[in-house]
Amino acid sequence: MKKHYLPLILSFALFTEANAQKIVQRDPAIEQLVAEVNADSLQSHIKKLVSFDTRHTMSTTTEEKRGIGAARRWVLSRFQEYAKQSGGRMTAMIDSWVLKPDGKRVDKDQDMGNVMGILKGTDPNDDRIFIVSGHIDSRVTNVMNREATAPGANDDGSGTATVIELARVMAKAQFPATVIFLVVSGEEQGLLGADYLAQKAVNEKWNIEAIMNNDIVGSNNSNETRIIDNTRVRIFSEGLPAFELDKKATSIRNMGQENDGKARQLARYAKEIGERYVDNLEVVMVYRNDRFLRGGDHTPFVNRGFAAVRVTEMNENFDHQHQDLRTEKGTQYGDLPEFMDFEYLRKNTAMNLATLANLAKAPATPQNVTIDTKSLTNSTTLFWQTPKSGKVKGYYVLVRETYQPFWQKKIFTTKNGINIPYSKDHYFFAVQAVGEDGNESLPILPKVGM
Repeated sequence: MKKHYLPLILSFALFTEANAQKIVQRDPAIEQLVAEVNADSLQSHIKKLVSFDTRHTMSTTTEEKRGIGAARRWVLSRFQEYAKQSGGRMTAMIDSWVLKPDGKRVDKDQDMGNVMGILKGTDPNDDRIFIVSGHIDSRVTNVMNREATAPGANDDGSGTATVIELARVMAKAQFPATVIFLVVSGEEQGLLGADYLAQKAVNEKWNIEAIMNNDIVGSNNSNETRIIDNTRVRIFSEGLPAFELDKKATSIRNMGQENDGKARQLARYAKEIGERYVDNLEVVMVYRNDRFLRGGDHTPFVNRGFAAVRVTEMNENFDHQHQDLRTEKGTQYGDLPEFMDFEYLRKNTAMNLATLANLAKAPATPQNVTIDTKSLTNSTTLFWQTPKSGKVKGYYVLVRETYQPFWQKKIFTTKNGINIPYSKDHYFFAVQAVGEDGNESLPILPKVGM
């Protein structure tokens, strides 16, 4: 076994040293899509959303120009318009249901709906789904006040605008896997739309590989400091799996993988790819599922075993979030467009696009990745099988020291196995499939093989 793989070790070391730039080379097709994300377009989406006066979950669904129903129908019209450039691959719908009173934040029957733009993948053998989401509902100080003007420009007009803009730009592109542009309802009343869809995905056995949830991504300062910070964006991710943790805990402890759940791997991936394609933007990983004691629409998906993360601005300004419109002591309160930074929103939207496009263009993940433990050695042997779908150029074997937050090395091979001079005691490993254009799948950590 060692003799078979030893020549590969030398060639991989040479690859990483002499041709390191090839690893971070941008895909020209994705680079072009990223360049098409437009700050003015995002601003126009926000202004239209604000024009509905309120988008409260329990607001009117029958008026033509006011309330959450009118806002949903407008988003649907945008998706339908963008679908015209997809060659028939994109469809749009409102997935509707009736909400019943819950004794908490729902006090009457209410017509609900998640707006979905579905960009079907071009490979009939590829059933993977990638989702980008934001929530359309807005609120003021009293979460039950459905009548007051609730602009919701940043919370979460920014996330909704991100999804709309991505649909506009990506509809004409072709990806082997399916991308869903999702605008959910009911976040402020208890993650209602996300919970509904996450359970539907489980019931219908959707193969969702990643969810990028965008919530409050368009303001560049906090109410405490007012210091502008438009070069960093946070991604929240869970390290341990919330789903069936009791069944997985022993294996996680044995392998030392407390920092390597599905969501954490997706966050690392988004950081690498986002920073690769978007200039002057740092993706800051936060090792929590969400902000302290708070929640978002990715959580219902996380709780059901899907890889889902929350994208949010670096510093929230609470003067312009969950506030009645008013002026007190010279300070204007309320979630209005004039308090947003649309260039910052453009960069955050572009980061989402780069991540989604890279994932949807890449092959599926390698299958049955295992680490050989037949004998004690100071090197490591890994094996894997070809992905279920996608054209594979090769594989990256990822390596990092146990105390490091990010992958430190990428070793390329065209084989389905490798022996590398890194000890299992000191390093973590993962394997990615690499497509013909250099796009990488999500990393898969190895299981123990005999």
